[in-house]
Amino acid sequence: MSTMGLRFKQVLLLVLYVSLLNINVNAEHEKETSQRLRTAPRWNEGSGVIDGSGTEHIFSSEIINNEMGDWKGGNDRVSVSTVAFFTMAMAAATGLGAVPFFFVELDPQLAGICNGMAAGVMLAASFDLIQEGQGHGSGSWVVLGILAGGIFIWLCKKFLEQYGEVSMLDLKGAEAAKVILVVGIMTLHSFGEGSGVGVSFAGSKGLSQGILVTLAIAVHNIPEGLAVSMVLASRGVSPQNAMLWSVITSMPQPIVAVPSFICADAFNKFLPFATGFAAGCMIWMVIAEVLPDGFKEASPSQVASAATLSVAFMEALGAVFEHLSHNYNAEDASGFFISLLFGLGPLLGGIALVAFVLTFRLQHALLTGLASGIAFVLGAWRPLQLLLSSKMGIFPLLFLFGTGSAFVHLSTSVTMKLGSRKKTSANALFAVTGISVSALTLQSILACVAVAFHALSEGLALGVAAPRAYGLGRHMVLPVSLHGFPRGAAVASCIYGATDSWHASLLSAAFIGFMGPSSAIGAILAGIDYSGLDHVMVFACGGLFPCFASIVRRAVKLDKRKSIFGLIVGVVFASVCLTCTKLVCLHTPYCNSAPEAVR
Repeated sequence: MSTMGLRFKQVLLLVLYVSLLNINVNAEHEKETSQRLRTAPRWNEGSGVIDGSGTEHIFSSEIINNEMGDWKGGNDRVSVSTVAFFTMAMAAATGLGAVPFFFVELDPQLAGICNGMAAGVMLAASFDLIQEGQGHGSGSWVVLGILAGGIFIWLCKKFLEQYGEVSMLDLKGAEAAKVILVVGIMTLHSFGEGSGVGVSFAGSKGLSQGILVTLAIAVHNIPEGLAVSMVLASRGVSPQNAMLWSVITSMPQPIVAVPSFICADAFNKFLPFATGFAAGCMIWMVIAEVLPDGFKEASPSQVASAATLSVAFMEALGAVFEHLSHNYNAEDASGFFISLLFGLGPLLGGIALVAFVLTFRLQHALLTGLASGIAFVLGAWRPLQLLLSSKMGIFPLLFLFGTGSAFVHLSTSVTMKLGSRKKTSANALFAVTGISVSALTLQSILACVAVAFHALSEGLALGVAAPRAYGLGRHMVLPVSLHGFPRGAAVASCIYGATDSWHASLLSAAFIGFMGPSSAIGAILAGIDYSGLDHVMVFACGGLFPCFASIVRRAVKLDKRKSIFGLIVGVVFASVCLTCTKLVCLHTPYCNSAPEAVR
């Protein structure tokens, strides 16, 4: 035991040495090249941006658009290819709604609740369409559209019944007819949304307004894709086909967005009837088909509760984006865009780790050591930067770091004790979560929670920095992804080493990827500044060490040689990623990823 403890201390010293070496190299490099490299621009009291050369530049919305490429300035519109690209990405977001069904199998009662949720989403979408149509023209055209939509879907149902035996995917008869109607209606309502996006890009505020509307509908598409997937999955359709058909229902959005962008005035006049028509179709389908199917599988109170919660969620989502549409500026639009990209790095890191593990069949001890090595570097990186740059004194830093470590250690210890009680049966927990709940698994989950808190704290810093990145923050994309890459690899490695499940690993990486954008967008909405964020970061960094120290001790007991090798590989891997992030940032005007983004 004494030899093992000595080895463990040596590895920790190696972590600190590598981190200090990399930070010192970067500090020297910054000092030597400060006169010739451009640093992050600073926004002055007006609308100017001061780059590292000391020259002030005035950036209007037209100039920002020109920096992005093929935009047109003044009163002209953005390019057609730009509209097509953003709306294609918006439509693809619908497929994310099918992701939960890759991990969850529906029993009859859950299928009924899912039908209730789908009904709520469709009703909320109907309300939004009616409101949108009224905002673009006369309410009488909206009413005519609603009536026409209801009559149209009723005639379609009669036609399918008279047609005889219809089939779709693996479904036949009445079930296939219902699925055809739901998919057709959701596809039909996408025409109105695509038209609205195209008109928004042609508006007076051009690119910034179009991106904000595109982002709003992309987020809105996810629960709509979930609604389509729930209807399909509850009838036995595979998750792959559910995802495919969810995306197909949104394909009219980019198809219609381009012509509506070119002929904005004509499409603007047509919108009231079109949105009312799609709303009428959905309302009829919800009342006649979706809700009755839900009542067959689950109790009325369960279905009604699911539908009500879905409507409330969709309306809350719409209210948030409506508020943003009236109180946004070009800086916030770029901030939202970059904040979403902040979640891409962890997801890519998780995918790369899972692919590597499945290819080379790595052992659990090595994976656990790898995760711990990455976490130790993530925990030491920012505190050492603050200490070496004299941004924080050693005593406040040690106090915050120690407080974070003590808080997380106490929390995990209490949770582990509660989890070991006989009352919390492992079999019962397995039935709920579907994953093994051994002590190592529970420890790994708690470690991922600590990483999630670390990602939240970095996301706050990114939320302060991203709106200041002109040109839609294109310089921030690479370093932000690099910065999140090791975090995703760490949680995926940790979960895979405990559960031997690549599904759980990817899900954990996606969860960590969601944390950063969530806090970044929250920071933008709240309008916070950078004061105090370093203290939160140091506290979060302290929480990483006790969690992963416990995990690596277990791994050493399992296989000492492989766990130590994995620990060293993790330290080197994370150090290289973070060093590359810093070097990339030194050579771009304003690309620094969190937490270095705000100086």
